[in-house]
Amino acid sequence: MKLSSIIALLFLLISFNSHGQSDKMKEKREQIKSMKIEFLTTELDLSQSEADKFWPIYTAFEDKEFELKHSKSKTLIKKYNESKDKMTEKEASLLLNQMDKNEEELFLLRKKFAANLKGVISPSKIILLKKLEEDFNRKLLAQYRNKGQQRKD
Repeated sequence: MKLSSIIALLFLLISFNSHGQSDKMKEKREQIKSMKIEFLTTELDLSQSEADKFWPIYTAFEDKEFELKHSKSKTLIKKYNESKDKMTEKEASLLLNQMDKNEEELFLLRKKFAANLKGVISPSKIILLKKLEEDFNRKLLAQYRNKGQQRKD
């Protein structure tokens, strides 16, 4: 499963527990951020100099990525849900174009992020970062699943 799919699935699952950006949701998001920072810091083994440059770039990237994935995607999904039964082909085509534009923005953001990191950490650490993000998301998703199974028992 792609990283973007895992992240989208994770936030979709979390959003079922609380509607919108409630305090509980913000708290959960901050908790996940803290866990991720701790995990990446440990696994990437950044020097102090690397860390000082890396984290501002990473945080800015994550914030923008979250905005694109959730704010814009929610708006598009809301538009679809509000008019799916009466949507014309032209309206559907426009919505599809907006969705494609959103995906393109995400792609360009990721590309810019990787380019910005090249001057901060080595290419091998950039590749490792991508792997570690996937590992973290898998681990988080597994925790979430296990928590849900424990509630059912």
